[in-house]
Amino acid sequence: MRPRKANLIYLFILTVSLIFFSLPGQARGTGKDPGNRPFSFNGNEQQSAPRLELSLEDCILKALKNNLNLKAEMISPEIAEKNVALAVEKFMPTLSLNYNAQSTRSASYSFLDASDEVKTQQNDYTFQMTQNIPFGGSLSASVYNYVSDTNRRFQTINPRYGSTLRLNFNMPLLKDFGYKIGRREIVVANYSREISGENFQRVLENTIYNVEAAYWNLVYARENLKVRQQSLRLAQELLEKNKIEIEAGTLPPIELLTAESEVSTRQADILEAEAMVRNAEDQLRFIINLPAEMAEAKKVQLIPTDSPSIEKREVDYEEALNTAIMKRPDLQALRVDLRSREFNLDYAENQLLPDLRLQASYWSPGISGDQILYQDNNPYTGIIIGKIPGKKSDALRDALNFKYQNWAVGLTLSLPVSTLLSRSYFAQASLDLKQARLRIKNQEQQIDLEISTAVRAVETNYQRALAYRAARELAQKKLEAEQEKFKVGLSTNYMVLQYQRDLANALTMELKSLIDYNISLANLDRVMGVGRERRQVSVINPD
Repeated sequence: MRPRKANLIYLFILTVSLIFFSLPGQARGTGKDPGNRPFSFNGNEQQSAPRLELSLEDCILKALKNNLNLKAEMISPEIAEKNVALAVEKFMPTLSLNYNAQSTRSASYSFLDASDEVKTQQNDYTFQMTQNIPFGGSLSASVYNYVSDTNRRFQTINPRYGSTLRLNFNMPLLKDFGYKIGRREIVVANYSREISGENFQRVLENTIYNVEAAYWNLVYARENLKVRQQSLRLAQELLEKNKIEIEAGTLPPIELLTAESEVSTRQADILEAEAMVRNAEDQLRFIINLPAEMAEAKKVQLIPTDSPSIEKREVDYEEALNTAIMKRPDLQALRVDLRSREFNLDYAENQLLPDLRLQASYWSPGISGDQILYQDNNPYTGIIIGKIPGKKSDALRDALNFKYQNWAVGLTLSLPVSTLLSRSYFAQASLDLKQARLRIKNQEQQIDLEISTAVRAVETNYQRALAYRAARELAQKKLEAEQEKFKVGLSTNYMVLQYQRDLANALTMELKSLIDYNISLANLDRVMGVGRERRQVSVINPD
């Protein structure tokens, strides 16, 4: 009876130890709610590797700061913003300056014109400012100045100074007319900027979800490894106990094979669990781009500090669907694209109109120079008796004072022989608009499906968590009952250890259901488009 009593005491100690390490925090006197933090196994940690404790919020912040996909997508709105600025430059005033110097020499065809050759030298320059009008036209103002000097005879003013102030106005009246039509480049660039912004918000939403999923998967992988380690210890203890009983002659040698097989199986389970932990760590490390902050990031062991919650969230399908319809970034991007297609159709329709343009000009010339005085005030005498110097500024003054006013108004009508290309463009724009509307309807149906699936997953996983909690409690009671039977000799040590493993598996399944529930909540936020709001994330510049 002594070996039997010793084994009973030894097995009882092992059972109490397993229950202590397996029960929730409240059952161990930690003051934690079993539903909120039911798992804390003491496994063998890799003490040699450096450790980095991270909360879920820490991981999200690191991803917002370091995630390369998010940084790459952040550049797209900046590019779109530059395209808007480039389009706006079309309506900035354009200044131009033109200078021309010309010297001509030709044989004199009349001795009255010049004795040998006719020489003329002229310098002219133009200063012009042009402004595009948002309705499609343009307005320009220019000042033209010239200086002309010649050796021709019978000139009354030589050298001659001239200036002309000119105002030109050009406006399309049918084709290319309109505030949005005239600003087409800006309108298109603004639509592209909005789409880029919504696409960035979509990537941001997905990044937050990916961080949460990777974080909870790492939590599960680590806890699962602890369960497997505990199971291996139980199998090894059973093996050692069987060896002792076989040596004492109280157990047949065949039982040793069963225990050794159990140990080998548990060792294989640990190898799989360890690989799962490393894979989960790599996935989280990649998403938060930990190497951007730490040179030896791959050697760091990531320790999650948050525990999954089973707090119930009431989810209404209709409310979730309406929220998604209003806030999903991908749907918002399609709506902006629809407005862009509608504008393209308006522009294509405008291009079918005749090209009727209004031109108006108003100009004021001025002239000055050296006045040549001839004998008897008759230039045909060819006898110069004096000269009255003139100033260049006099010509410019007369032009600016509108001393000589001139104007011209005209209409130009252009009718293409064939509008085949423009009509094809209109047909293409119509098809693009139809396609955009169908895409929105398809996306709304897709969102409906995703919301239905996500809401159902939240409800199902919550019920699973409650069911697995009940299963874990029942497994614990079954173990306690089997221990009582063992005390009175109605059970075997193998059955007690089997129930211990059942309790450990029940704990693992409860943890998995909690992880699935938390991931399903994160996925619901993603498909609703509210993950950014719930996490209070607003990215201006990831740098």
